[in-house]
Amino acid sequence: MTLSVTHTEATIRPSRALLPLWVGAGVYALLLISGNRLLNDPDTLWQITVGQWILDHRAVPEVDVYSFTMRGAPWISTQWLAQVGYAAAYRLAGWTGPVVLAASAIALAFALFARALGRHLRDSTMLVFVVAAFLLCLPHLLARPHVLAFPILVAWMAGLIDAADRKAAPPLALVLLIALWANLHGGFVFGLFFMAPAALDAVVNAEPPLRRALALRWMAFAALAVAASCCTPYGWNALLAAQKILSLGQALPLIVEWKAADFQGLGPFEICLLLAIGFALYHGLKLPPVRILMLLGLLHMALAQARAAEILALAGPLVIAAPLARQLDPLPAVPAGARAALTSAVVLALGAGTLASLSVLTFAPNMRGTPVAAVTELKKLNLTRVLNDYDFGGYLISTGIAPFIDGRTELYGETFFVDHNAASGLMEPDNLFRLLKDYDIEATLLRTQSAATKLLDHVDGWQKVYADDIATIHLRKAGARHTAEPSVDSGRN
Repeated sequence: MTLSVTHTEATIRPSRALLPLWVGAGVYALLLISGNRLLNDPDTLWQITVGQWILDHRAVPEVDVYSFTMRGAPWISTQWLAQVGYAAAYRLAGWTGPVVLAASAIALAFALFARALGRHLRDSTMLVFVVAAFLLCLPHLLARPHVLAFPILVAWMAGLIDAADRKAAPPLALVLLIALWANLHGGFVFGLFFMAPAALDAVVNAEPPLRRALALRWMAFAALAVAASCCTPYGWNALLAAQKILSLGQALPLIVEWKAADFQGLGPFEICLLLAIGFALYHGLKLPPVRILMLLGLLHMALAQARAAEILALAGPLVIAAPLARQLDPLPAVPAGARAALTSAVVLALGAGTLASLSVLTFAPNMRGTPVAAVTELKKLNLTRVLNDYDFGGYLISTGIAPFIDGRTELYGETFFVDHNAASGLMEPDNLFRLLKDYDIEATLLRTQSAATKLLDHVDGWQKVYADDIATIHLRKAGARHTAEPSVDSGRN
């Protein structure tokens, strides 16, 4: 009987070792099939435009060269490497390039995520975490710089947690990861902050005589990691840029992805959270004190900012995997076997499948909420000072028109952003007229249903010259007089 069980375990282990690979392949195939969804964010347009500028000039931006309101003001792009990656992919294969690049990075992240969890948890438990993480990340799975940093986020967190589990210092190879992360996306600052609780967990659980030496090793690693994160074209200014974003104050809650979690409707976040609480209560699970603090910190971030849900999804399970495994069924170790050869074969198969699918699949950004027709008309006016809706800024940059404001909120600052939001929404009507005057605005390009658009329809001196379901253009005209709803003036003087 013992021989039979041993033989069965030896038989199933190699296939189990490849499960993370199948997870990555499945995620990649799913994202490729639904590839246009990755292009749903208009910010992708200006990210690629910046990347093209960097490739053309062989330099990174130091000042704003796009808007007319902040032109020449100091501005750095901490996402420069990701932007170059997307721009190069776009040059090589059109919109297929960014889709394949983003899908590959996300798939790699989930493969690494499954692999890290699989060291401790059984397949069924691991797959539950993978599905939950995918659902929580889904709203933010877009062809933007942050997804290119996902694999590094997972590898970095897994490395720190593994070191804490072993009551040891992290391997120095992780220092290279944080340097790469710092050039891809500003989220590397979270990785730096997480070193503190991971180090505390390792030191607290180590044998008392070893704690001092272990603490010194973690401190040395942290110093190297911080230094490595400054290995960017901007040096230590990359750290300051992240702080600038977090200090935007009242501006952050006005941006969708920075808003607090909303439980008015039942969504994936609430479902996953309730199921996790129910599972923990049913099994009577316990966590060490420091791991509880880690998990609560990640949960606080996700509740405070919607975009942090992906960090909770990818980092939270790694924090609890080892303690959870000790309270559930123990898991035997899995030998590597022929994993490398099979991994290469699957990667090659995915590459061949990608090439074959390109004859069937076509990719393009979703322009349903983008003012394509309105901008075509706007270009005919040859104007340089246009007050635009915040969401239109990225498209304006990509078409060569200098925007009033765009998605680079850290460039414009809290006061400017809040004033613009109050003006377009007429929370403070005086703001609208002040901005029109102070910036000598020649025309406005705002959403047709916005309050500011409705008001300008009835303001003397402004003539509606174009309107569709998405955007409306009002042109400053001294002779325009309104006593009723104005019609579109197709004869522009």
